[in-house]
Amino acid sequence: MAKKNVKNEIRLVSTEGTGYFYITKKNPKTHTEKMKVRKYDRKARKHVEFTEKPIK
Repeated sequence: MAKKNVKNEIRLVSTEGTGYFYITKKNPKTHTEKMKVRKYDRKARKHVEFTEKPIK
């Protein structure tokens, strides 16, 4: 029997306020807290922290 894929898509939004975001997947069983990642914001042209927001 095949295993079911439990990963959910989430949106990582820039805390800089530029509106830039990344779409990624997260396994809710292993990562229960909100995801925070430092990534490159192309509009701000620097590395900033991105936080998890639900996809609307």
